[in-house]
Amino acid sequence: MEAMDKLSAHLKTRLVNLRKAKDEGRKIIGYTPGGYLPEELVLASGAIPICLIRGGDHSAVEIAGAYICRWIDTFCRAQIGYGASGDDPYYSTIDLLAIPITDNHIRAISDVLDYNTDIEIFPFGVPHMKEKTTLNYYLHGITRLKSKLEELTEVEITESKLGEAISLCNRERELLRKISLMRKSELVPISSKDFVALNHGSFLADKEVMIEILESVYEELKGQSVPSHQGPRILLTGSTLALGDYRVLDIIEEAGGVVVTEELAEGIRPYWESVKPDGDLMGALADCYFMRRVPPAWFRPGKERLNFLVELAKDFNVAGVIWYQLMYRESYKLESYYFPDILKRETGLPMLTLESDYDAAEAGPMRTRVETFIETIRS
Repeated sequence: MEAMDKLSAHLKTRLVNLRKAKDEGRKIIGYTPGGYLPEELVLASGAIPICLIRGGDHSAVEIAGAYICRWIDTFCRAQIGYGASGDDPYYSTIDLLAIPITDNHIRAISDVLDYNTDIEIFPFGVPHMKEKTTLNYYLHGITRLKSKLEELTEVEITESKLGEAISLCNRERELLRKISLMRKSELVPISSKDFVALNHGSFLADKEVMIEILESVYEELKGQSVPSHQGPRILLTGSTLALGDYRVLDIIEEAGGVVVTEELAEGIRPYWESVKPDGDLMGALADCYFMRRVPPAWFRPGKERLNFLVELAKDFNVAGVIWYQLMYRESYKLESYYFPDILKRETGLPMLTLESDYDAAEAGPMRTRVETFIETIRS
């Protein structure tokens, strides 16, 4: 697609443009994925949000061994490797690293980089239950972030600026939602790899450029008369799908499967809900980002996400679920043992569990298991 080529070209020059922006006095705000950092606040301050979403590289995981024990989630160890080594250009570009602390694995990124690098870290807590008191706690955290951004950029985040930023981000979410829903069709108009590339691109690209690209993709797909993505329909879920960690998508596609929807805690921007654009805008951000979004596996109780997966499987008419988790993310490991029974009882569908440490040696066994799973579905 022409729009995908435009995205690729934009991202190739993104670092150059970010450095130019820094030279002109703009601040670059990095943040960890997970869906709890309101980009609207960064945009309203005149700064540029950049999500540190890269992964899939085992060498970065190995570097982290000098700074932290191996019993930390693979993606988080990779971030420690990228940040502590100084080799990742995005880590070298940011003026502040904002980290919503969702669990001990993300906390490890915050603590290790704070101790071992000169990166300025701004952590704030994310509670694990949805209640009025926890909502207030999360709201307090993003209010502190707002003050930090105003101090760093010397720009007041006014209601007007915040409203404009909310409108911009809502449009991005709306377009991702529309494109994703097109995959409910019997003939799927866009591959999962392309949809994930759009989602990952949205973490790094200029927001207005990204919206133009998404609008072009949507219009192009609407006019597409002969969709080419056919095969057993798969729901891909799990802990994290990082930029560059595409082995599982390639293997599923090569085995003849078609991923028609994804639900991952980190690596897929939450797009099912939009921020209400009126009233108390800070409260509206907290409501959307904390209360109304589907929570990750470490929330308690864990029924909301699992119920959502069941509904996704039904709505997108999938033939099976592939659960892709990274090593040592224990909350997902626990759920992977009992969710297959829930899935079977509610939908009759099978589930395959895969686990990765970004190791190249995993490819062969993973391919065999996926091929067998797809063939079982076909038969």
